[in-house]
Amino acid sequence: MTSGGGVIRSLLLGAGAYLPEKVLTNADLAAQVDTDDAWITARTGIRQRHIAAEGECTSDLATAAARRALEAAGRDARDIDLVVLATATPDYTFPSSATTVQANLGIRRGAAFDIQAVCSGFIYALATADNFLKAGQHKRALVIGAETFSRILDWNDRTTCVLFGDGAGAVVLEAGTGEGTSADRGILTSHLHADGRYRDLLYVDGGPSKTKTVGHLRMTGKEVFRHAVVNLADAVGEALEATGLAPADIDWIVPHQANLRIIEGTAKKLGIDNSRVVITVDHHGNTSAASVPLALTEAWADGRIQPGNLVLLEAMGGGFTWGSCLVRI
Repeated sequence: MTSGGGVIRSLLLGAGAYLPEKVLTNADLAAQVDTDDAWITARTGIRQRHIAAEGECTSDLATAAARRALEAAGRDARDIDLVVLATATPDYTFPSSATTVQANLGIRRGAAFDIQAVCSGFIYALATADNFLKAGQHKRALVIGAETFSRILDWNDRTTCVLFGDGAGAVVLEAGTGEGTSADRGILTSHLHADGRYRDLLYVDGGPSKTKTVGHLRMTGKEVFRHAVVNLADAVGEALEATGLAPADIDWIVPHQANLRIIEGTAKKLGIDNSRVVITVDHHGNTSAASVPLALTEAWADGRIQPGNLVLLEAMGGGFTWGSCLVRI
């Protein structure tokens, strides 16, 4: 609570994104593995994805997205006292890629750390930063989702290599005040979940402690699909119940861009028309923790998302982890 009787709200001031220059189309992939454009598009909705250049690291993508978010927010890097970076593909085992971004931006104060919740990472990072701001420990945060998933793909496995791409998205959060109602600007509620019993359905088969290698991504697609639609719909329902709002009150859903069928299945389960769902999976692919902020930035920049809009962010990833965040822009 604030001294004036209101509540602290984390306001989203601006968003920014970065995609590597190289574009890998379905036709390009068909020349490498036993697949074709029709097969990929029918099952995933993906037509192309971006691939980081040789020597282009996760922190490079994250830094570029962060700079654009700061510009959109009208804030200087010196205003930031918290950097939270969601990634499953850091530059190094340690230090965190967040500290690299902090140094790149010239920030010399506050905290910086990575969060690893795979495709749910940005939702986890946003909720974490929100709680730091509400606690009064920090004033302004950069929350980033950035991935170079191309580095952990088995390019001979057509069931996984066609799905993922690289990219980064970021938002600037600033502590403000509200009345404590669903009409407030800022983050209204967030809900995070995990169930480690399902870790073997979506995982990387390597790591420094287990195999001393980086490993490759492995997935049981049908099972992931089944859990995703149920879990994501439940997470959205939680956010609405916590705020007393209904699906009709949501202006836009910005989902994790994993698979068009999952996105459409979740919207159908909630009774929300696809016209209110931001979809970028066709030209970004699945960029894991970067997908939600990439989609948010695109819809905000092109004018679909307007000030005052109620926006529902949701994602599910390996772990399993999943969650939602309801925010008024």
